[in-house]
Amino acid sequence: AKPTGEFPIFLDYQDDVLEALKAAVESELAQRRSSPGPRRSRGGSVVGPPVGPECVDGSSGRRHARADCRHSHGRNLVSRILKTLLRCVMVLTFMTGTAVVTAAPAQADGCYTWSRTLREGTSGADVTQLQIRLSGYPGQGAVLAVDGSFGPATKAALKRFQSAYGLASDGVAGPATYSKIYALQDNDCTPVHFSYAELNKCNSTWSGGAVSAATAKSNALRTMWKLEALRHALGDKPIRVTSGFRSKSCNSAVGGATNSRHLYGDSADLGAGPHSLCTLAKQARNHGFRGILGPGYPGHNDHTHVDHRASRHWSAPTCGI
Repeated sequence: AKPTGEFPIFLDYQDDVLEALKAAVESELAQRRSSPGPRRSRGGSVVGPPVGPECVDGSSGRRHARADCRHSHGRNLVSRILKTLLRCVMVLTFMTGTAVVTAAPAQADGCYTWSRTLREGTSGADVTQLQIRLSGYPGQGAVLAVDGSFGPATKAALKRFQSAYGLASDGVAGPATYSKIYALQDNDCTPVHFSYAELNKCNSTWSGGAVSAATAKSNALRTMWKLEALRHALGDKPIRVTSGFRSKSCNSAVGGATNSRHLYGDSADLGAGPHSLCTLAKQARNHGFRGILGPGYPGHNDHTHVDHRASRHWSAPTCGI
């Protein structure tokens, strides 16, 4: 777990402080009870320290009036308690200070780590990385631009993401949002429920398609984050990917269209499983896919196809789309 602030850390140690104070008080009281005091023999004579108008300060050996002696004992008790409290505060300050320094920012192991809070109006590579993770939350029929600029659309997508995972829906990306994203991604930045291997059953290099290998792989990453959002919206049940990126030779071998989006790495064919093909097609409309082809569309009665083409094309007549 990643600490998110100073107060939770303080609360972790407050019981220790109270226990230390309690022990100090009990120790002092025990010493006072066990200290030798004036006592009398059976004959009535005084045995032990004098019990007259004076008493002896055990620490300095000085004599005080009896009334002053009582005040001295009280001052000693308060002094010892305060010293113990000071020591506890010093230790607590060290512990919390160290914990805060080492706890922030939260780390994402082998993947990307955000180092600042992002909100509407900010821009940069860290905003781009955030937008990739939010690709599946643009709202029905919309597509979130991945341009490094935190505008109203990114804020709205972030609020949907936060709401979907039970976070405060404020549209500001801070520690709580980042912690959730870190929990959702693997060390290669793919979402935990999907992998590059799952989105590329053609080759291991991502080459031979209609775009460069780097672009095809980047497109596949965005597709996976959209699928992760789709999966979560459908109750976090598995989604089966039957086809992803294809090189031109792989595409030709399976009889794919010459302009297939599989050549770009931004598409995925989904097979039936916990969800029907129509359920997948209908829900995909909310998660950033411009292309949705399913049952009733020629050649798609056994799978639902989703992609990120330039303009919207949805067709799954059997599903009412």
